[in-house]
Amino acid sequence: MSGTVTLELLPELGLVGCGGAGFPTHVKLAVPVQTVIVNGAECEPLLHKDKELLRAFAPEVIEGLRIAMSLTGATRGVVGIKEKYHDVIERVEALASGDIRVQPLSDTYPAGDEFILTHDVTGGVIPPGGLPKDVGVLTQNVETLVNLARSRPVTRKYVTVGGAVREPMTLEVAIGTSIRECIEAAGGAATPEPVVLTGGVMMGKLVTDLDSPVVKTTGAVLVFPQDHPLIDKYRRTEHHTVRIGRSACDQCSMCTDMCPRWLLGHPIEPHRAMRALGFHEERAQLVIGTTYCCECNLCSLVACPEDLDPRGACVRDKTPVRESGLRHPLHGSHDIRPHGMYAHRRTPIARLMTKLGLRQFRNEGPLQSSPLIPARVTLPLRQHTGAPCELAVSVGQIVREGEVVGR
Repeated sequence: MSGTVTLELLPELGLVGCGGAGFPTHVKLAVPVQTVIVNGAECEPLLHKDKELLRAFAPEVIEGLRIAMSLTGATRGVVGIKEKYHDVIERVEALASGDIRVQPLSDTYPAGDEFILTHDVTGGVIPPGGLPKDVGVLTQNVETLVNLARSRPVTRKYVTVGGAVREPMTLEVAIGTSIRECIEAAGGAATPEPVVLTGGVMMGKLVTDLDSPVVKTTGAVLVFPQDHPLIDKYRRTEHHTVRIGRSACDQCSMCTDMCPRWLLGHPIEPHRAMRALGFHEERAQLVIGTTYCCECNLCSLVACPEDLDPRGACVRDKTPVRESGLRHPLHGSHDIRPHGMYAHRRTPIARLMTKLGLRQFRNEGPLQSSPLIPARVTLPLRQHTGAPCELAVSVGQIVREGEVVGR
């Protein structure tokens, strides 16, 4: 298969990254690199999709990896898997050979961040403001590689449905299936008036309409009770977090001390962004490092003892910093080193589960054999990074699975 797949074919198949950002796969694979890393870390709590795919479709993951290596000219492939999944590691190792190996990963958050993953696998540090390609690396999500190996139009998606549902599971669903139908397939919500996060508990999005569709980048549908503390945090408004942050932040710097990118050596300091909430003079110098924030939310959901929102402060300042043309002196620098405590300030998933009040939910998601194919699908024209697709069908036209509806 690897000899028949071309870069030109991939946009016609609708291949985009399934890890969250939805970056077009053909664009990533057009860049020459030395190493392709399979990101099977899946470091957010309650997520199981990537692990289940590695367990069920390891040959296709390896085939997809070999295709990616062939297209990029890479001489090395690495499959990153959490060290606790011994059976999955054994299964993948039995298929890997020569230029492909397995890298056991710590059960910590955010082990799946591509900057952290790249360093843990290669020892190299991606420069601030850079990309993995700057150190000769390409990272790919497990499901993306499964799609690459199958090399057919992407019309279906794997999603973990968990949290307050009766039967947590990982489902194969038609893209465009409603969030509501996914929850019903998992036995329904185990709480009245459920609230849903898609993507994950740390970097997810609050869903206000359960009839909204699953898209190519949806990795999880997580259900919570109305009164769960995590939902309260996601509902806070920007006005609320800014007003409280101005008065309550005591500059303890714990948000910075635990920041994964800061520990890598990047000049991101969330406590300075919090300080800038109450200052106008020299504000630009306080927030210049916010563009390097990976938005992992550790600072807001775990580190801050005052329950403030350093992540929100960083995210808000990214755009004005970029628009001002300001760049930190270390931007693009390869001469940076991880902090001496880098290896010792990882956040264990077990601690994260306790901190976020997730112990009450079953932390599992077995892959179901039967796909969920609804009578109706809703297909947004934007399911990827970049401009929306251009509509390729007309009103009233009948289409079949696999036909192009948007380019």
